[in-house]
Amino acid sequence: MQKTVLIIEDNRDNYFLMQYLLEREDFRVMGADSGWLGIEMALYNIPDIILLDIQLPGMDGYTVMRRLRATPELAEIPIVAVSSYAMVGHRELAMACGASGYIEKPIDPDKFSEEIQAFLRSQK
Repeated sequence: MQKTVLIIEDNRDNYFLMQYLLEREDFRVMGADSGWLGIEMALYNIPDIILLDIQLPGMDGYTVMRRLRATPELAEIPIVAVSSYAMVGHRELAMACGASGYIEKPIDPDKFSEEIQAFLRSQK
């Protein structure tokens, strides 16, 4: 069965790379370029996994994660922070806000879809 991925990412190049890598592995991909739109899309489409950039305009990814986790219909969906924030403490903060995992940018195209599959398997 085809899995649906919601990518919340404001950088078009990053979005298109993730979309390409996932679609070639037969994922259905949806995208949002802001936290508000991402939350709305998640509510109406209930994806299997959410890939969330931390550095978003208007509402940062940490706030988006907290709101997604506070929504009963979305609370159990895996959320993977995908961020260029690689400084000490950023991964821990993402996990404390509700992330199921963390992938640093730039993503490794050879491992990316494998990593996403692993997060999906770990949630079963």
